Amino acid sequence: MNSTLNEIEVRILGCLIEKELTTPESYPLTLNALTNACNQKSNRDPVMVLEDDDVVRGLNSLKFKQLAVLSSDGGRVPKYRHILAERLALAPEELALVCELLVRGPQTLGELRTRAERMRPFSQLAAVEEVLTELMSREPPLVTRLPRQSGRKEARYAHLFAGEPEVMTEEGASPPEAARLRVMAGDERIAKLEEEVSALRSEVAELRRIMAEFTAQFE
Repeated sequence: MNSTLNEIEVRILGCLIEKELTTPESYPLTLNALTNACNQKSNRDPVMVLEDDDVVRGLNSLKFKQLAVLSSDGGRVPKYRHILAERLALAPEELALVCELLVRGPQTLGELRTRAERMRPFSQLAAVEEVLTELMSREPPLVTRLPRQSGRKEARYAHLFAGEPEVMTEEGASPPEAARLRVMAGDERIAKLEEEVSALRSEVAELRRIMAEFTAQFE
């Protein structure tokens, strides 16, 4: 997939997939149903508060990127569906894991297995890992394995539909104090000055050597 999605497009796409897999009798979705799905407080991270206009703009963008379409079921109310599975030839188990990553963000193997159960059961963690490996090996990859965070035993996986995810070195770490930032900046300036002084000393030593050689010619 060559198009990068914003957070609203990610949420819309994830919700369309989720509702197709969990409530197929109510799928495709009306605009109202889709907005409600996007704003759910359960199974969502982060929780969002979107207006219908936000969702319409997101749908328009997804249609342009060939990831969602207006359903042709002939109903009186317009309904929408995703075409990600057809576009990327995703198997049901791949679609379920992609959906979880879209609506809940980075997760461990255990979290993905538990949360994807409502869409596609996985017999063991190895089965989840196998599917994720397949998604990571695609060209371009759809999923990435994040570096293990400090204090966590397991690595997490993230989707790449919105580009490379930001990686925190320590989950929940507080931002450094203003004083610490000043000290860090001062240390950085001192290190840079020391580097420049060292370079100047090397240049002076080289000039002295050249001058000595030049002077020696006339002795």
